[in-house]
Order: sequence, then structure tokens, then C-alpha cells
Amino acid sequence: MMFASIAQARPNIIFIFADDLGYGDVGAYGATDIRTPHIDRLAAEGMRFTDFYAASNTCSPSRAALLTGRYPLRSGVNAVLFHDTMEGLPPEELTIAEVLYAAGYNTAMVGKWHLGHLPQFMPLNQGFEEFFGVPYSNDEKNFFVYDGEQRIAEAVDQQWLIKRYTERALEYIRRKADSEQPFFLYLAHNAPHVPLYPSPDFQGKSQRGIYGDVVEELDWSVGQILQALEQHDIDHNTLVVFSSDNGAWLAMRDHGGSNGVLRDGKMSAFEGGQRVPTLARWPGQIPAGEVYTEMANMMDWLPTFAALAQQPLPTDLEIDGVDITAVLRGEGEHPPGPFFYFQLRPPKLAGLEHKLAGVRDNHMKLKLPREGFYPAFLEPLMKVGLYGHDLLLFDLQQDPGEQHNLASKNRGEVERLQNLINEFERNVKPGKPVEVSAAPEDQKGWENMWQGIVLTAALVLLSVILLLYAVVKLLANYLGKNRS
Repeated sequence: MMFASIAQARPNIIFIFADDLGYGDVGAYGATDIRTPHIDRLAAEGMRFTDFYAASNTCSPSRAALLTGRYPLRSGVNAVLFHDTMEGLPPEELTIAEVLYAAGYNTAMVGKWHLGHLPQFMPLNQGFEEFFGVPYSNDEKNFFVYDGEQRIAEAVDQQWLIKRYTERALEYIRRKADSEQPFFLYLAHNAPHVPLYPSPDFQGKSQRGIYGDVVEELDWSVGQILQALEQHDIDHNTLVVFSSDNGAWLAMRDHGGSNGVLRDGKMSAFEGGQRVPTLARWPGQIPAGEVYTEMANMMDWLPTFAALAQQPLPTDLEIDGVDITAVLRGEGEHPPGPFFYFQLRPPKLAGLEHKLAGVRDNHMKLKLPREGFYPAFLEPLMKVGLYGHDLLLFDLQQDPGEQHNLASKNRGEVERLQNLINEFERNVKPGKPVEVSAAPEDQKGWENMWQGIVLTAALVLLSVILLLYAVVKLLANYLGKNRS
């Protein structure tokens, strides 16, 4: 069956991003204890990727790579940004929103940004015309919702956050449905990142406990978006992509997700840290029920969306992703080439630079040796993926769970993949790494304030003691006179 050329019309684009959703948390990827009929519908009516990679195993670098189409070391977003981080995604980076805005799209973001909270780094200065959401993760201090540039000065009741995001996204779709101008909506949920707060309608509904409850509410949100597209008759001109920023956070136990057969999870450069559920639906353009089993990655979306919008990219900008329009149409393969993994840089525990962790080329993966924070035998208890290991080689086609190290018997393949890593390090110029931690406190002079407070407290306490003494003395004299 032939499908109409994607280039015939510039589609609306909706990118739905989950936070810490695992490879084994969606029905289309094998989950049986969490109901995700609307996410599964994306697979049934569109394309399911089996080997799709986030460009990092943690939030901020992954989001930077998505929006720029570049490995996060190029932008310098090298670790998770915090509520007091004074830096962010450099404004000179080109984002998907800026590319599509230049092509005549209206651009909006709803949800979690996590690429810098100061005004110059926020969405409205990174190509988005509208923003409703939060600047970082829901476990951070100073957690507030922003509407545009205005912070809403009220505590966030997180049990309603998915619904607030969904309602705002639906309102945006309603406003743009009749416009001749195409739109790009980036809907980035905080869920199912801890802490978990399902709304009352979803509490206790899942067979996977509170984590499953939140995922099922996330699935409800996807269903609302699909229903709105149909109601406003823009379903056939809207590309919907659903993905996750990294794998499940196994260290959170029953408050974290599942990566299915994949090894380890968030914070790890094993498959469970970066291979994520990814689905794309565009009726009449993407073949229904298509399963794509070759590699693709999050950086591919920027050049793909640019191609769909018929917007050329700057020729002097190094883009690591590639246009996968032909893949989406079911008429081509992802261009051959390696995918590189990077080690997590734990805040305050290592240098600022990115460090390569390994490479995958075709179905072979080389993982470089790593010094760990604890012995590997403790990993079943720790579940944080930061244990040490030797050089590892895996055939991911035969061994997606990365259980059988082939390095000792395939020295030629090890050397070939090592050469790819060496070439990458020679040719890629890293950006200036973001300083994740805020400047240290300097409280010199505060002792003067504390001296005043202590002196005042001492005087008040002394006054109270003297007053009590006087009262007791007067009372004793009064009682003595009455006895006589």
C-alpha cells in the first residue's frame, strides 16, 4: 500500500514526553500489569520502535539532546540541573521550537522544562511562544508552576498536575485547530518521576501499585489528546510522537518502573538506562501497526521535524541526528552509523566533563570499563547502576539483556568499535560544561545578626526571669502577712 507523501502537507506536531517511564511499563512493550490502551493505540495505528534511544540516561542532558538534535556534550548540559543551578541550555543552541517557528509554526510547551530556570534559559527564550509548566523536576525545592513568564504563587498540588497539563494542552489544540498556521506542541509530563501523585480518579486502579496508577493516568492524558484531534478534525494532519527521557528509575523500587528484559535503568549506560518506548502516529502517512527494529534515537527528531516543515537547517551546525522521514513512511531505513553512550556525571562526585561509556554500531555494543562506587554483586540491592565492570561486548540482537560478554572471543570487533570511540573523541568538540551546583554560600557577617538575636533573646529571658522573681517575691510577702 502506498501512502501519500509526507512532504505534501506540513503537519501539526505533538511530542509527548514521559519522565522516567521504563521500556517494560507500556502494554505495547510487554507490560501486563499496567493498562495503557491509548499509548498502545499509537502502536496499533502507527509505528513502534523497538531500539529507540534517549541520548542520555538522565533528565536534563536527554532533553537538551532532544531539542537540539545534538549529543549533550556539544551543548555542555552534562548532568541534571537543580533549582539553584545558575546555568542552562545555552541560548545560542538551535532548538526544535526555533526551527519550526522559523518555518511558520506556532510553538508551545506544556510541562517540565528542566534546562535552566533563569529567564534567559526558559522556554520563551528558546523558541516557544507559549509556556505553561515547571522549570525542573517535581522533587526539587521551590517547585512552582509558571504561566508564561509569570510564576503562579501557590503551592503545587501534584495530584492534579497531569490533569492541569492535559487541560492546558487541550485548550491550546482548541485554539489552533482552525488556524491555517501549523503548530508544534511539546507536552512534557513530570510523571512518572518520583514523587508519585495520581489523582483521586486513578488511585488504586493499577495492578502495579501507585506507580502503575500514575502511568495509567498518563495514558488517559494521551487518550484525551487523540480524542481532541479527532473532535477538531485535525487528526489526519497531526503527527503524534510519544517517548520517555530515559529508562525506569529502578532504585525507587515499587515507586520506579520496569525496563523489561533490559539491563539496569536510569543513570546507567546499559540498555535499560537509554533504550526507551517510542511510538509515532500520523494516520494516512505512517503505516498502521508498523514495527521498526533498527536503531534510531532522540536526536533524529529535530532534522525530521525540520524536513516535515520544509525548513532547511544551517549548514555550519553539527547535527548528530538524521532525518527519519523515510523510516516513518515505512519506505526506508535509518542511515547506518554508530550511537554513543555517555556515563552519568553525578553532581559533586566527578569532574564536569562528559565521558564516553560505549558505542553501538549495527547490533554490536562495546561498553568501556568503569570504576564503580560499589562492587557489582551489590547491584541487586542497590539498583542504581553505578557499579564497576570490565570491558564488555554484547550482541544486542541475540542478547538485548546484555548478559553474555563476548569481548574475549571477538578482539577484532572490540578493536573496530574502540576505533569508532577514538574517532568520535578526536572529531567532536565539547561545549563548556554546565556548572550544576550553585555558588557556595558566603555567610560572613551573619554572625552579627545572630549576635543581635542571641542578645535580644537573652535580655527577654532575663526580663522574664526578673519578672517572675518579682511576682514570686510579692506573692510570698502577701502570704506571710496574711499568716501573721
